[in-house]
Amino acid sequence: QVQLVESGGGLVQAGGSLRLSCAASGSAFSIRGNTMGWYRKAPGKQRDLVARITAGGRTNYADSVAARFTISRNNAKNIVYLQMNNLTPEDTAVYYCNAPFNLRPWGQGTQVTVSS
Repeated sequence: QVQLVESGGGLVQAGGSLRLSCAASGSAFSIRGNTMGWYRKAPGKQRDLVARITAGGRTNYADSVAARFTISRNNAKNIVYLQMNNLTPEDTAVYYCNAPFNLRPWGQGTQVTVSS
């Protein structure tokens, strides 16, 4: 059973930064060979894809986070990161990682709370 494990969330003031990490447990799925994405779900809203990175390192971002968030991957460690800078209260959400074109069961996510 594949499990995606997100970490690195927390409480931060507006303008602050956080770096999220995502690792996969289990041998049936490898982050290394997949396009990976970071999603977020705010209270009362749907889960949205905010950043994705191909196996080769090409990145795409939602307009709301472009220029503030950076997705990256360490294929040797089989981990995907999301560096979030200049956070605003609107970024408050539970953040999840997954493979957009090869969806796995969702992990628990990691809570990001940005205070004003």
